[in-house]
Formats: sequence, C-alpha cells, structure tokens
Amino acid sequence: MNQNSSSYTDINLSSWINFLPSSLQPYAILSRIDRPIGTWLLFIPGLWGILLPHHIHLLIRIKLIVLFALGSIIMRSAGCVVNDIWDREIDQQVVRTQQRPLSNNTISMKQAICFLVFLLTLGLIILLQLNPLSWLLGVLSLILVTLYPGAKRVLLWPQIVLGLTFGFGALLGYTAATGSLSWTQFSLYASTIFWQIGFDTIYGYQDIEDDQRIGIHSTARWAGDAGQIFVGTNYIFCIVMLLITMILNKNNWLSFCFLLLPIGHFIWQIKKFNLYNPNCCLKLFKSNRDAGLLIAIAILIGNFF
Repeated sequence: MNQNSSSYTDINLSSWINFLPSSLQPYAILSRIDRPIGTWLLFIPGLWGILLPHHIHLLIRIKLIVLFALGSIIMRSAGCVVNDIWDREIDQQVVRTQQRPLSNNTISMKQAICFLVFLLTLGLIILLQLNPLSWLLGVLSLILVTLYPGAKRVLLWPQIVLGLTFGFGALLGYTAATGSLSWTQFSLYASTIFWQIGFDTIYGYQDIEDDQRIGIHSTARWAGDAGQIFVGTNYIFCIVMLLITMILNKNNWLSFCFLLLPIGHFIWQIKKFNLYNPNCCLKLFKSNRDAGLLIAIAILIGNFF
C-alpha cells in the first residue's frame, strides 16, 4: 500500500481553532469540534428515527431535531475524549494521530477526565428533556461509547461496535418521538449499523499499515484488497434494511423512489474508492454525510407526501 507521508495528520493546523485562547485550543482539538463530520454521522441516525414515525406534530419534530443536534455535538466530543483516553499510547505510534493532545501530553489525563465529566453533564441535561424511556436508552448508549475504543483490541470487526454505538441514535430518536419501541425502529437501527460498518471501513484504510504494525484490528485489515466488495456488501444490506423499514412503516411509493438517490451515491462511492489513497478514503468517508441526508429525505417524503 502507498504509505501516508510523515506529515499526514487528522488535525487541521490552520482551522478556526487557532483564533481561540491558547488555553482552550487543546480541548477543541481533543473534542474534534473543528471537524464536524463525526457529529453529522452521529446525528443523522437520530434524525432518521425522528422523521420515521407518522403523525408526530411538526413542532415536536423540530424540537427533537434541535435537541439531538446539540446532543450530537456534545456526545461526539465526549466519545472523542473517551477514545483518546483509551488510545493515547497507540496514537503515539500512528502518524495520523501523533499530535492529538493526550498523545503529545498537551492535556493531562486529569484534565481530560474533568473535561469528559463536563461534557457528560451537558449531555445529561439534554437527555432529561426527553421522555423517560429515552432516559433509559441514553444511559445504555454510554456503555457502547465506553466499550468501543477497546473493541479494536479484541474483535476482528470492531466496526460492529462502532455501528451499534453511532447508530443508537436511530433507536433514541424514534423513542423520543413516540415514547415506545417497535420492530420498524429496530429495522432502521440495523440499517444504520451496516451503513456505519461500510463507511468506517473506508476510514480504516487510512491507518491500515500502522494498524497491522501495532496489532490493532479493523474491518479494513480483515477485508484487505477486497475492500470495495466488503463496503459495497454492507451498503447493500443497509439499503435492504431501509426497504424493510419503509415497508413496515407503510411509507408511500415516493419514499421508495427517493431511495434511489442514496443508492446512486453509494454506487459512486464504490466506484471512486481507492484503497491505497488516504486522501480519497477520507473524502469518501466524509461524503457519507450527504448519503445520510439523502436517506433522511427519502424517509421525510414517506411521511409528508
């Protein structure tokens, strides 16, 4: 595989973070707040869950979307802190992550834990705005957030745990809107899991040589040169589960037609996917924001037209 250059990093050293006070910059970098793609990919499954059920008042949907957007910013930041606490020693050995604040000792463990407690407190305030069943699901999601960074040390496919974690918003969004659980909701959750396994496999190809050297597992390592087939298969299962979801939800025919848009986007991703080009992998990974929003449009059409 063509190796990344020694300067390749996931930190944008020329972003708006440089305008913050110097004491706050390491916390902004730690939380990845200048790189919103992770927030988008955490928020979008919740958006799907909020838009899916019928007969929910528009103002309630808008309120939930705002709460989930704020919650996604906060919890994605908290997840990044947990990840970097787990991975601080590994990050020192990976070119892309060597300059993260915990791995280069810009922030101490004590400071990181205090910051994490602050973020979780804000997340709890958001969660308490939802219904009681959502409180339970929100607490359960913290178990997944905590366990994911360790999964890659044990599981050959740690992206399954990532999918369970990032896709949990689909369960939470639906429950926040309806106050109940349903098979339709779990079908949607399954769709998000396949989607996230697919796009995180693309992301994983950026670090595949470092992961092999260190002994970290990933679906990118497992798939090897068959990455396009593996990612494409997961995208197919994502679409199949979305079709099942729409059938169970009794969406109208327009909703199924609009599903052709994300299908086309997934096909474009697979055609463009270059396993040996880190910049291509990052670009395609980020493009999943657009794929997720196209799916949200298809779900929305099924409710309002």
